[in-house]
Amino acid sequence: MDNTQKATTRLRQLLARSIAIRSLGAQDCFSALVMEQCGLEMMFLGGFGAAASLLGLPDVGLLEMSQMADQVRRVSARLSIPVVADADTGYGDLHNVAHTVKTFEAAGAAGLLLEDQAHPKRCGHFPGKTLISKADMVMKFRAAVDARKDPDFVIIARTDARAVEGFDASVDRMRAYLDAGADVGFIEAPQSIEELIAIPKIFKKPMLANMLSGGLTPILSAQELETLGFRIVVCPVESLMVTAHAIRKLTKSLLDTGRVDQLSLEAGSFSDLKEILDLVGVMGLRERLEVKSP
Repeated sequence: MDNTQKATTRLRQLLARSIAIRSLGAQDCFSALVMEQCGLEMMFLGGFGAAASLLGLPDVGLLEMSQMADQVRRVSARLSIPVVADADTGYGDLHNVAHTVKTFEAAGAAGLLLEDQAHPKRCGHFPGKTLISKADMVMKFRAAVDARKDPDFVIIARTDARAVEGFDASVDRMRAYLDAGADVGFIEAPQSIEELIAIPKIFKKPMLANMLSGGLTPILSAQELETLGFRIVVCPVESLMVTAHAIRKLTKSLLDTGRVDQLSLEAGSFSDLKEILDLVGVMGLRERLEVKSP
C-alpha cells in the first residue's frame, strides 16, 4: 500500500474490485507481520485470536474494548495494509458503540465488525448464542455510522441469527442493518452450500464469507466464493491452529530428545526471524542519523 494513502481509502478500493479480498485472522502483531510479508492485502483481527493471545481464554465475551483497541493500535502501527477489527457487540449500548467506533478509528483500524448478539457474546460457531432485537441493532449501526469521522471507515454488519432464528430471519436482519448504513454484510455460520450461494445474490452491498475450519459452514475455496460474489473471504482462527500444533511439536521434541534445533531449523532460521523483524533497519538508525549530521 502507498504509505501516503489512507488505510480506509485502500480498503474501499479493495472492496470495489471484482476480486475477493483474502484474509487470515491474526492473533498478535508478529503473526500479522508475517502474513503481510507473505502478501495479504487486508488483515483481520478477530476476537477469538485476541482473546486467545491476550488472555489465553476462549471467545466468550471476556475481552474488554480497551484491550482490543490496544491490539488494533499495535498492529495498525506496524503494518502498511488495512486492518479490520472485530468489535464484538460494540461493548454495550449506543454510547458504547459510538465510543468504540471512535476509539478503533483513532487506533488506526480501516474498519470494524459489529454483531447482534446479546451479552455475553459467543464465538459465532459456539452454541448458546442469544440476540438483541433487530430494532436495537439497527440503532447500533446508525450510532456507528454517525460516530465515524472518516467516511471511508468501513462498518461491517454481522448477524448471528442463522443459528438462533433461521436463515430467512438472518437475511431479514441483514437487510435492515445494511439499510441502516453498514457498508459490508456478514451472515455468520450459514449451514449449507445452498445458503452460501444465495447470500451474495440477495444483497447489493459487498458480503463477507467466514471459512472456519471445523465450524458449521461448508468450506469452499476463495476462488469459489469469489465466483459466487463474495468480496471478503476470512479464515479466522487457522493461524492459531497452526501455531498450537507447531508449539506442541516443538515442546514434545525438547521433552523427548532434549533438543529442538533440527525441528526449528526445518521451520525457519534465526536469520529469518531477524529479517521479518527488520533488525538491520532498526539497528541502522544511528548510521542513518550520522550520515544526515552536518
